[in-house]
Amino acid sequence: MKVIFLQDVKGKGKKGEIKEVPSGYAQNFLIKKNLAKEATSQAIGELKGKQKSEEKHQAEILEEAKALKVELEKEETRVQFTEKVGPDGRTFGSITAKKIAEELEKQFNIKLDKRHIELAQPIRAIGLIEVPVKLHKEVSAEIKLSIKQA
Repeated sequence: MKVIFLQDVKGKGKKGEIKEVPSGYAQNFLIKKNLAKEATSQAIGELKGKQKSEEKHQAEILEEAKALKVELEKEETRVQFTEKVGPDGRTFGSITAKKIAEELEKQFNIKLDKRHIELAQPIRAIGLIEVPVKLHKEVSAEIKLSIKQA
């Protein structure tokens, strides 16, 4: 019996796949537990329509990420920070991903989730620093930070 998986089933199939499984297994387990439904021509048509709309949605997200990358990598998009510095040249406070996201929104009105900013550890130095940002699985950018002494 051909079924369309509605959820991932370990060892059998992933969500959205159409596979041939034993009819007893399909009726008594998969369909009963709402893990799959019978692959009728109407159900297959619905699935193809959903997949097309999902592809379109993913393409839109990718385009937004590319546009944001262009915006972030402009020369004039340099996030300014003014921090107090100790005698050893290190800042008293540290600059975290959250602080970078807040300043980016405040200075340039660009909303960016702090989880996309890839900081290994908070920044505690002054100068010009480039921080990598993962906007999409296919799109990465760099934010330029200018950290000055107060």
